This record gives sequence, C-alpha cells and structure tokens, in this order.
Amino acid sequence: MKFAALLAVSAASLFAVPAIAQDNRDASQDFDGPYISIGGGASLQGSDRGESLIFDTDQDGTYGDQVTTVGDTDAFGPGFCNGAATGTANVGCRNDKDGPEFFGRLGYDKRMGNFVLGAVIEGGHSVARDSVSGFSTTPASYTISREADYQANARLRAGYTPGGGALFYVTGGGAYARLDNKFTTTNAANSFDDNGKTNAWGYTVGGGAEVMVTNNIGLGLEYLYTDVKDKDYVVNVGAGTADPATNPFLLNGGGTDIRRSDPNFQTHSVRGTLSYRF
Repeated sequence: MKFAALLAVSAASLFAVPAIAQDNRDASQDFDGPYISIGGGASLQGSDRGESLIFDTDQDGTYGDQVTTVGDTDAFGPGFCNGAATGTANVGCRNDKDGPEFFGRLGYDKRMGNFVLGAVIEGGHSVARDSVSGFSTTPASYTISREADYQANARLRAGYTPGGGALFYVTGGGAYARLDNKFTTTNAANSFDDNGKTNAWGYTVGGGAEVMVTNNIGLGLEYLYTDVKDKDYVVNVGAGTADPATNPFLLNGGGTDIRRSDPNFQTHSVRGTLSYRF
C-alpha cells in the first residue's frame, strides 16, 4: 500500500511540471546523446516471510542441521521471525527498515524516430535494512542484519517518445552491492565471529518516464526492482565460556556456523531524477 501511494504521488508531481511543453524547444533533438543524472527516492523492502537462520553444526559446509540440546530437543524450538528481535523470551521482531536512497548515473541514448535505445551506469547508496532473528530455549535471541554500503548497476533501456518532450521506457541489467552485515545476540556464553562485509551480485529491472523541461534539462520518475544474492556471510559460534558437554552449539565437537536461509536481498525503489543532456 505504501509503495502504491508513493508511486502515485511521484507520478502526479512529475506530470504536473508546467514547463513540459515549450514552443521554442526543438523536440526532435530530445533523448539523443550522452547525459548525466542525479536523483533520490525511497528503497522499500520486499516481503521475506518465512525466512529463518540455518545451521551447520558439524561445519562440513552443509546447512540445514538442527541445533539439539543435551535433552535431544530443538534448541531453536521457539522459532524465527523476519526483522530484528525485540526481546529474548518471545518470538517478536521489528519490521525491516525502509529508507531514502541517492545516486548518480552516466547514460547514453540513441534515438531512432520515436524509439530510443540507451545504456546506463549507476552508483549510489540506500539505508534500507533487512534482518532475520532466531530464538533459543535458553532464552536468547540471535539477529543477522544487512544493508548496502554502496550499490551499482549497468543496464540497458528501451523506450518510446511520442515526438519528443517525453520518454517512456523499460530497463534492466546486472546489479552489484557491497553489503554491510551485522550480527547481534543476547547469548553471553559462546563466542561469535563473522566475516563482516560481503559482495552480492544479481539483477535489476524496472521502468520510468522522463520529460524535457528545457533543451538540456530533464526530470524523471523511475521504479526499479533489485535482487542481489550473497551466500558468503557466515557467523562462527565458538566455545567462549560455555561448557562443551552441555552447550547445543558445541555438542558436535567443533562449534556451529550460522547463515540466513534466504541469500537474496530484494528492494523496490521509487526515485526521481534530474538529468543534464549534452
């Protein structure tokens, strides 16, 4: 609902620009050649219901093991939830964090009549955060979070301009993100080590519209769906001050590795652009 409302308001703002039609402009030159853009908007988290933490209790590289207590019960019997834990005794989480984003891009368009083909290279930053938490019978909570330190994409776009002045397009290509991963827990007995920042690769697709308000200045509205995958982030659980004979993470002898079940970091972006065409 929030995504639809944001998109509607943004679209109304774009097409309310009074300077779209100017009699002294040469619309036949629109959307042809190089340009630079800056922009910003909102990154919204997609639905990741059903995500959990997964475990490798013998550290053989295969995940999906059950962390078992000395009484042969599931140490994570209380379960998991999507988001950052709000406590330890109950399975409760805060919603994932949506937030602003900003970016810059270089692009080139080739106009052929009413059709436009182009290429875009873009880089920027978003504060959107995606978390998942697990709860043990101790009780204790364990939360893994990730957000993009920076992200980039290289994509093509194809569009239609009804005589110049406005361009409507679809776009897609490859995407990259440098992910800042964090792990927090209320377990003070075991030791926990992780590998911090990781690289994620994937794709982005979307569409948008752009209008020329002068011969060189354009305003745009764009939607992008981005999906990048990272299987490299791992939390290693060690002994710390815990008793290896009774601690569920240590019963197999060497400790336990933790990873999140869904390696995909997915965002919906609604953004405005300001472009200068050379």
